[in-house]
Amino acid sequence: MKPGRRALGVAESYRGTDDEETRSTLAGAVVRVDRTVDDLVFAECTVGGTDATDAIVDAWHRLDREDVSWLVLSGVAPAWYNVVDVDRLAGAVDRPVIAVTYEDSDGLADVIADAFDPPARGERLATYEALPERRRLEEVGDGPLFVRSTGIEPDEADRVLEAFTHERRPEPVRVAKRAARAADDFRRG
Repeated sequence: MKPGRRALGVAESYRGTDDEETRSTLAGAVVRVDRTVDDLVFAECTVGGTDATDAIVDAWHRLDREDVSWLVLSGVAPAWYNVVDVDRLAGAVDRPVIAVTYEDSDGLADVIADAFDPPARGERLATYEALPERRRLEEVGDGPLFVRSTGIEPDEADRVLEAFTHERRPEPVRVAKRAARAADDFRRG
C-alpha cells in the first residue's frame, strides 16, 4: 500500500460522572499508512443516545478531506450503546467503513436488551442487528481484530487493517482515542 494513503480513525472518550452532562467526546484522526498524522476533528454525541452516526457524519463534513480513503471506527457502540449505523455512515461519507474491536464476544444484543426499555431498546437493537457480520482477523499486530465492514470487500478491509496496524490497534483509531481522551479531559477541566 502506498505510504500516502489515508484513513480517518474515529474513537470516543467519556469519563464523566453522574452529575455531569451526558455528552461523550468523539475524535477523528486522519493518519497516513506511514503513521503520519495529517488532521484531527472533534464532535460530541449523547451518552445512551442515538446520535453517534450523525455526529461522525458531521465531523466528516467539517473535516473536508477528499484524500481520505477509509473510515476506521473503534467499535460500533460508543457512548453507552449509541450504535453507529455503518451502512448509513458509509453512504453519507461515500467511503468504506471498517469497525474494529479487540475482544471476542457474543455481541451486544442481550446487553442492549437489558439496558433499555421500549421504544429505545427496539431502535438500538434494529440498528445493531442490521450491522454487517463480525468476523475475526487473525494476528494483526499483537493479536486478532474483530471486524465489521461495509462498502469494501472483506479481503481488502483486511489489507487496510494490516497496513495500518503496527501494534494492537490500527494507528488511526489509536491516535483518535488518545485525542478523544485529551479533549475530554480538557473539556471537563
